[in-house]
Amino acid sequence: MTTENFASQAEILKLARVLGTAPDRLSYLENVDAAELQAFREQVTDTLFDANLAALERMAMASKLVPSPILAKIAEKVFGPLLCARIAGLVDVSRGVDVAKRLKPQFLSDVAAELDPRRASAIIARIPLDTVVAVAGELVRREDWITVGRFVGHLPDPTVRRALGVIGDEALIRIAFVLDDKSRIDHVLGLLSEARFRGLLQVAAADEDLWAPVLDLLTHLSEKRVEQWSHLLDELPSALRERVQETLDQAS
Repeated sequence: MTTENFASQAEILKLARVLGTAPDRLSYLENVDAAELQAFREQVTDTLFDANLAALERMAMASKLVPSPILAKIAEKVFGPLLCARIAGLVDVSRGVDVAKRLKPQFLSDVAAELDPRRASAIIARIPLDTVVAVAGELVRREDWITVGRFVGHLPDPTVRRALGVIGDEALIRIAFVLDDKSRIDHVLGLLSEARFRGLLQVAAADEDLWAPVLDLLTHLSEKRVEQWSHLLDELPSALRERVQETLDQAS
């Protein structure tokens, strides 16, 4: 399996989520360039979010008349997660943050699963740290790796560092595989201790289902990071160590 297959497989998982279908139904796309799949996924997302845009803008304007505590109740009891996700990118940032921090983590997790983070990046970056950590924990409990992966690129380092505390090693590997901004992988892993990274590799070594995600993760490490942790890679079982070296050679 080539490194290109890794990228395309990850994009197929995310595209299937947007289309509401099983990834197996899109397996015929595995040889399509990952960048083209990503562009198509973003076009589909834009089409969905721009539908009924005028009505959504009117709702966002009307929401300014309602106090934040009441609006949060309306959001949970009346609007529901899908409508909240559609409106999120249309409201004033400070207003959106004020409402978001009043929502229950479970409901906010439902909204996050429906949200296009590109449209609400400023709100996401300002949501209180404890709220983000609670939502991250809930999404991990649901094994919703895709939603967590979509948000990492929109969060400041202190928030990411705290969120890593509620994300287990297997979960982190699976999230990294579907991360929207793979250029962030090296930086995020740089926030980990050496002991934590060793734990990631040990978890992957014990479960062959994690080999592809961890190999993909390693291809996005900088040369400096690979050199820094090369002694950890040498600790891997021989079969996985050979796959790692082969994958890194392909990526270089």
